[in-house]
Amino acid sequence: MPQRRIVTGRSQEPRQRFAEELRQLRTARGDSLRQLGERMGWDWSLFGKMEKGDTLGGPEVVQALDQYYGTPGLLLALWELAQGDKTQFRERYRLYMGLEAEATSLWHFAVSVLPGLLQTPGYARELLASGGLRGEELEQQVEARISRRELLEGESPPLFRSIISEAVLRSPLLDVGEWRRQLEYLLQVSERRDVIVHVLPLEVGPHGLMNATVMFLRVLDGRTVAYMENGYWGELIEESGPVDRLQRAYDAVRDLALSPAESRKFVLRVLEETPCDPSI
Repeated sequence: MPQRRIVTGRSQEPRQRFAEELRQLRTARGDSLRQLGERMGWDWSLFGKMEKGDTLGGPEVVQALDQYYGTPGLLLALWELAQGDKTQFRERYRLYMGLEAEATSLWHFAVSVLPGLLQTPGYARELLASGGLRGEELEQQVEARISRRELLEGESPPLFRSIISEAVLRSPLLDVGEWRRQLEYLLQVSERRDVIVHVLPLEVGPHGLMNATVMFLRVLDGRTVAYMENGYWGELIEESGPVDRLQRAYDAVRDLALSPAESRKFVLRVLEETPCDPSI
């Protein structure tokens, strides 16, 4: 078999190739590492380490870079290859992440935890730490998750609707001060024109979305796709039949949920019931 011809002249080793692509995209953009850090909201040293191959960073950092450079899915695919056998993102999840970045509207149901788009750093940190992350890796993942909020904070953010089970609001953080800050942020963000928050009371009983979190995306070509996940798996659903059935279940749950105004009052009551931070 003839030896494979090298076309680009770049490294064929996945980790080094990932670092090279990051460096080339940044220099082509004309950004210094410090400028990139300021524009992305991360410590610039993280990007320096990624470009030297010292660290790969987290998936949400890479997704944010894909959005910044206008290379949807490219860097995330290279990141996955660089991870080797340690982490293999499912192809459908990679596709979902690209679709989310381009969605014109999103609607979501939270069965157990607040959606990442509405989390504060303290909430994300305690949640990720409970999954075993520690040290620098934990902080990178927290920063990566919080960066996703930029999706709702740009000049033309997509409409985002989230139905949050009361169970989520009855599962406070161990750090009472951080829990209060999370509730305050939820109240604050729910007042935005492009963000609609509903609370689904426990008293409504069984419903069609009890076993999984689901996110619907309206994408640029007018289609609606759905992404369902629980603690063990996630699946992107594009077929119109299953998506329609999930949409009907979501609509039925929305009919059971409190109105946005009533939901804000509910969150405010939970906040008022929460003890004050003893460190203040």
